Amino acid sequence: MTTAEIIKKVRRIEIKTRGLSNHIFSGEYHSAFKGRGMSFSEVREYTPGDDVRAIDWNVTARFSTPFVKVFEEERELTVMLLVDISSSSLFGTQKQIKRDLITEICAVLSFSAINNNDKVGIIFFSDKVEKYIPPKKGKSHILRIIRELITVTPGIENGTDIGACLEFFNNASKKRTISFLLSDFFSKPYEEPLKITARRHDLIGIQVYDPADQQLPDMGIIRVQDSETQNVQWLDTGSNQVRKQYKSAFDNHSRYCKNAFRKTAASLMSIRTDEDYVKALQGFFINR
Repeated sequence: MTTAEIIKKVRRIEIKTRGLSNHIFSGEYHSAFKGRGMSFSEVREYTPGDDVRAIDWNVTARFSTPFVKVFEEERELTVMLLVDISSSSLFGTQKQIKRDLITEICAVLSFSAINNNDKVGIIFFSDKVEKYIPPKKGKSHILRIIRELITVTPGIENGTDIGACLEFFNNASKKRTISFLLSDFFSKPYEEPLKITARRHDLIGIQVYDPADQQLPDMGIIRVQDSETQNVQWLDTGSNQVRKQYKSAFDNHSRYCKNAFRKTAASLMSIRTDEDYVKALQGFFINR
């Protein structure tokens, strides 16, 4: 892709997603996330009606009268995008490949964040962390993120390791963030690092998948290659048994993903490449 083509694509994504952020998601984003980041303000005497969980027992013991901690909403939050760029993200049989859908979702979230004066950062990963862009504000920063989403490619990779990304993220981000993990979640096991991340951050998983990930079409005997391992084999897609096994593998994978998020109390949503992600995101924000 030439520089001119990249600029044109960045501009097209900006126009579409910035419009969505301004006219559809602005209020929903603010309602969903503002107030989740709280910072300590002061200590004052307890008054009837105060939450007893806010009592500062050290100060209370010192003055022999109840005191409570007062917190205020942080004026700015930090949004982190954790984006899977492994080879499986380049797969798609419908309107677009998974990577293109992830790019648009990230752009919408980014513009929604800067509309609320929040910082945005991003981590690209495959079987390892490929690139980290620290959180910043501003339109030029968001356009850089969109450009990287379009152009970044993994090095020599052999699969997806969400756990490696989460471990890097937990070490790099000491402050609590709103974190979106975007992937098809075809990954090595990641339940333990997911637990740690969900305790430290407001974590939302977005599973992006293609209909052909879930259901193998009947196309007779075909030659297929795994985009990550490069393994090649022949499949008889006309066989009911083969298609059943294929769907069962996807269902098992999705079940692991849902259980992992459920155990950590983190949020998870799924968006298919042929679905309207606008409705899915809007519904998620409203339900938050």
